[in-house]
Amino acid sequence: MSNPLSLIGSYLDVSIVFALVLAFAPTFGAFMGRVFMNRPTFGEGVFGPVERGIYRLLGVNPRHSMRVREYAVAFLLSNAVLILWVFLLLMYQNQLPFLRTSGIPGMSWDLAFHSASSFGTNTDFTHFVTESQVTEGSLLLGLQVEMFLSAGAGLAILAAFIRGFVRKDGTIGNYFVDITRAVVRILVPVSVLGAIVYVLLGLPQTFATSVSFHTLLGPVQTIPLGPVASWQSIMLLGSNGGGIFAANSAHPFENPSALSDLFSIALMMLIPFSSPFAFASAVRRKGEAFPYIGTILIVFFIALALVIVGQLATNPQLSPIQALSQNTFYSAGQETRFTLPEGALFQTVSVYANVGANNMAIGALSPIGQMSMLFGMFTQSTPGGVGTGMGYLLTNTLIAIFVGGLMVGRTPEYLGKKIGRQQIGWSASLLLIHPVLIFVPLVATLLGGFAVLPTTGVGASAHTFTSVLYEFTSEAANNGSAMGSVYVNDTTLWFNVVGAVVMLVGRFFPMLAMLMISHHFAVQSPLPPGPGTLKTQSFTFMIYLTLFLIILTALLFLPAIALGPLTQIGAGG
Repeated sequence: MSNPLSLIGSYLDVSIVFALVLAFAPTFGAFMGRVFMNRPTFGEGVFGPVERGIYRLLGVNPRHSMRVREYAVAFLLSNAVLILWVFLLLMYQNQLPFLRTSGIPGMSWDLAFHSASSFGTNTDFTHFVTESQVTEGSLLLGLQVEMFLSAGAGLAILAAFIRGFVRKDGTIGNYFVDITRAVVRILVPVSVLGAIVYVLLGLPQTFATSVSFHTLLGPVQTIPLGPVASWQSIMLLGSNGGGIFAANSAHPFENPSALSDLFSIALMMLIPFSSPFAFASAVRRKGEAFPYIGTILIVFFIALALVIVGQLATNPQLSPIQALSQNTFYSAGQETRFTLPEGALFQTVSVYANVGANNMAIGALSPIGQMSMLFGMFTQSTPGGVGTGMGYLLTNTLIAIFVGGLMVGRTPEYLGKKIGRQQIGWSASLLLIHPVLIFVPLVATLLGGFAVLPTTGVGASAHTFTSVLYEFTSEAANNGSAMGSVYVNDTTLWFNVVGAVVMLVGRFFPMLAMLMISHHFAVQSPLPPGPGTLKTQSFTFMIYLTLFLIILTALLFLPAIALGPLTQIGAGG
């Protein structure tokens, strides 16, 4: 493990995993596209009866297609009910007689509010220690239920967004049908298969909360257990990221070997990297996947290279600390059971696919690595989270086509639909709300003294600034990864309440904006392509979209990067 040949083998391993997922993505994406458009799929005889039973239980007419207002109300109300359920469950988890509490008390209202909002928004940013602050019942009946339904909501919104490009009657689908099909046909089957693989790889799967034994030295040690394999599967597949253990995917029960690490990478990549092909399948234009997957891969590989290069460079500020000193093979913050390629690819996929799981300590990454992680959360679309990532990429595309069309005097249109004031207005608001949700609470936190920048040096001050910036960026992007800092305590009333509001607005406003964009497209009749139509199925458009995305993101967030990671680099680490 600690020799160059081992590293070369690890690079080969991660390359093979990456190639296999990309090779499978067109097929899985085509399957997702058929699910989105309510077309028959594989396993119709199994999935169909299950879905019809759910529709009868909910009193839903699956043939009824909703307009945007009805769809939005169904989406918001159902999510509000789920968040309220988890909130009450966490507050009173020690008073429910039908659940094993293991002596764990109920959460305070502010921590329960943050936790319920976190899992309800697909963020899974935890201000609690799972092993000691969440009961088994809260895990299974609350948090894990939300991991399925929040991911399903993201896929439902993407399905509704795509329908705007292919419909002309003003309807965008049925929310309850969309989320049911997403959960029943995509999330549950894949997560069950993933859990089986995880069990074979050595992850525990039991309803026992812990096991106690006498150590060789005499004392009794208690080791937490639980349904780890099933939790880990939907956690990574559904862009969730909240570990069943506080150490997350650095815990040997969640990630016991290099093989489980590689499988976890594949599971996180599956849906986000298949989404461009799902879009192309849904609109029946296979070539439309090319510019999107190309843009995603260019940005992603640059980010991965920056993380690896940053970790290979020695940080002089850490060298006096023996426990954190870096060498050629294991840098500070890296789980030593994995090589740098394995750890770096896992962490980059996790952040860029909006999963937020950790197998490296982000706070100990190089400033270059931290900057790379922040950029992935700034874009939210390379590839971004389940469903919403592709939605963000589509909105960036609409703005790019609009700007490009104006520059060359062409009518801005996409897939036969004109891009007008309404579409651009909602797309711009969707992109601008993200920096607002980051910078406003960041400034309020620092000016209000809720986090204090140390005066021990420029590097330490910039590191703490970066950690606060990272917290609100992660919450606004519904990512869930955390950087942490010895100078910041984020379990306070301020961070709980403000963080919950940031997550709620950061999740639901952009999704409503996507629905409104879809609505304004869905009321249009498609136009045949003309001589002024911009050709999006081309290498030129892919490069244009990539540069547009990078430049737009840099313009929005460069000042924050300059005050954080770039200042750390200038201060020598």
